[in-house]
Amino acid sequence: MREIEEPRDMRDLQELREYDAGAPPLDVATRWRVRARLLAAIEAERSGNAETAGNAGNAGSAPAPRPRRPVLRIALATAVAAAVTGGVAVSGLVDGAGGSNGKGRAAGDSPLVLENVSAQTVLKGAATYARQHEQAARPRNDQFIYTKELVKKTDAVAGDTKTYTDENWTSVDDSKPSWVMEVGKGWWSQPSEPGVINWPPLEWTELEKLPTDPTQLILRVVGGNATIENGKVTGLNDGMWSMVHLMLTGLLERVPVMPDGLRAAAFEALGLVPGTKVVSGLRDARGRVGVGVTYDDPERPYGTKDGGDYFLFDPTTYAYLGYRVDESAGSGNGKVHEVLFTSLESWAVVDRAKQRP
Repeated sequence: MREIEEPRDMRDLQELREYDAGAPPLDVATRWRVRARLLAAIEAERSGNAETAGNAGNAGSAPAPRPRRPVLRIALATAVAAAVTGGVAVSGLVDGAGGSNGKGRAAGDSPLVLENVSAQTVLKGAATYARQHEQAARPRNDQFIYTKELVKKTDAVAGDTKTYTDENWTSVDDSKPSWVMEVGKGWWSQPSEPGVINWPPLEWTELEKLPTDPTQLILRVVGGNATIENGKVTGLNDGMWSMVHLMLTGLLERVPVMPDGLRAAAFEALGLVPGTKVVSGLRDARGRVGVGVTYDDPERPYGTKDGGDYFLFDPTTYAYLGYRVDESAGSGNGKVHEVLFTSLESWAVVDRAKQRP
């Protein structure tokens, strides 16, 4: 296989993305590792630290998320945000072409920008709601966390929708096989091999070690030269902020049940990422109209027009409703545009895999 020179310009990266060698698409774990190594290499080149770049893929130096939930829910290799236009207008749900009028919009419609409501406002509200209403989990290491999720997959053009119920049993200390379901398909996920660092952490005790202060959580996930000055995170360039968003998205989307205070901290930390935006007129997996929070990634390759991912919240209480991903699969005439919705229906702590509460 010939080597492809590392692209130094966003246009080069776009051309690389369009190159089709006939190989199967990368799985999610590989995408996480490639993106982490790429950003580490960029940082190393900027700082002149070639050794850091060379070690970026080692098991002990960079997280290697395991494909426990491996569909394209998080667009890891490309931009994870919708191309949301700027501007400030009115608060609340905004009408547009085929407007919402408070009734929401079809799956394939473009989201609309919310005015006078910032991402920080929504995410702080979501954090407050989480602190006040989320039930605390107190699992033992030998137990499992059971989650039941509603999943809807919609063809954004034809409007055809399929609905699934995914049930997962996750080993609390990652010492036993976990049962994982994704869009109706299930399999046994084996415990991590020794020395593998996962993100998000798979062991409950490791989740408990994550900071519940939003600025400290950002420092934990990004490391490097980041510091806190006057209560704000400084020392991060666009590439590192992109990584912060990627890591926080992975934490919030892939860990439906968290230790006390962690979800609230992650929501607030997400609101501190430059480029985080609020949109309206989106429905969740159960058809509820919500406020969406997405990300305008400055690291998005030049000329790309990817879909996006959205965290959805109740427009009044800011309670977390679920997650939405707009994605494209295939190429040419066979290309399919899909919208994937997920919503946590229930969860519990149980003593064994496949045991329902």
